[in-house]
Amino acid sequence: MEIISSLVITIVLIGVLVVAHEFGHFIVAKKNGIWVQEFAIGMGPKLFSRQKGETEYSIRMLPLGGFCRMEGETNAGEISSRSFLHKSIPVRLAVMAAGPFMNFLLAFVMIFGLTCTSYMAKPEIQEILPDSPAATIGLQEGDIIRRMDGKRIHIYDELQYILQQNHGETIQLEVSREGQLYRYALEPRLNEERGMYLIGFTPKLETGLLAESEEGYEKAGIAETAYYSYYAMINYVKMTAEGLLRVFTFTASQEEYGGPIAIFKMVGDSYEAGLTYSLKAAIQNVIYIGAVLSANLGVLNLFPIPALDGGRILFLLIEAIRRRPMDTETESKLQFLGFVFLMGLMAFVFYGDIMKFFVR
Repeated sequence: MEIISSLVITIVLIGVLVVAHEFGHFIVAKKNGIWVQEFAIGMGPKLFSRQKGETEYSIRMLPLGGFCRMEGETNAGEISSRSFLHKSIPVRLAVMAAGPFMNFLLAFVMIFGLTCTSYMAKPEIQEILPDSPAATIGLQEGDIIRRMDGKRIHIYDELQYILQQNHGETIQLEVSREGQLYRYALEPRLNEERGMYLIGFTPKLETGLLAESEEGYEKAGIAETAYYSYYAMINYVKMTAEGLLRVFTFTASQEEYGGPIAIFKMVGDSYEAGLTYSLKAAIQNVIYIGAVLSANLGVLNLFPIPALDGGRILFLLIEAIRRRPMDTETESKLQFLGFVFLMGLMAFVFYGDIMKFFVR
């Protein structure tokens, strides 16, 4: 039963991300008068379809991916004034960018919902841990960490990410204290139990809008929650972009990436772990993973690889510079090469999943 429930939850979660992505393409195309011939969720043979107006809506067998098929999207053939290729470059750019944008928006909404029902960690020192690097250099309660190695810190998650990327090297801190800025050099310490580099302080927490108030905790307002959610989403985007770059260049370790098997296991494990506390915790865990995956999907599609939205955007930018479309045959060949590269990458990631979960 655990496997079945994990599978169902994973399929539903991926379905939500795909619907959001394709809806972005769909709604912007419709608003600009482009004929959307089919809006599909999944790939492969059709399981269900219904014609509504001029658009066919379908669900396909393989619950991975989807597409929004527009007239004249891939070839010049005989096309009408409502075809994708007939529209201006700005309109076509907006259609292509709308899919990733919707994934970023969905990630923001998910994080906002989670923050409203839980806690928000700020880059402000609540308590200094004894015999820690923070205590050694003289950080104080109430200090707000503004920058780390010159990078602006908006939320605690950004601080944690920079710490782990720094791998224990000396880090430069810029701290705000009673309206004054102070600068420190600090060497993070590895916590063997948690496998993380730490400074040695507990951050200030605020309760979400819909969370139960607790003594000693302030309640975050709407603006503050939106601020936190936005920068949490941006942090996921940065992490994803850096991670995908390592995957595309085949420099990532197997622990840094995962395919369908890894996603299925991650969703299932998180849901079951949450159930040990409550159904609410289980749902929150799944939504958190959904937010991360949505940011992943948005970033992945913006990479300038033919067969992805980013590749189409790149071709449109080249068309704008050259003031004429790319040769159809050349574009088709590049799209095919991009598709082959993605298939190879999927095989590489799938092989990594097998090695991680079945061979070791």
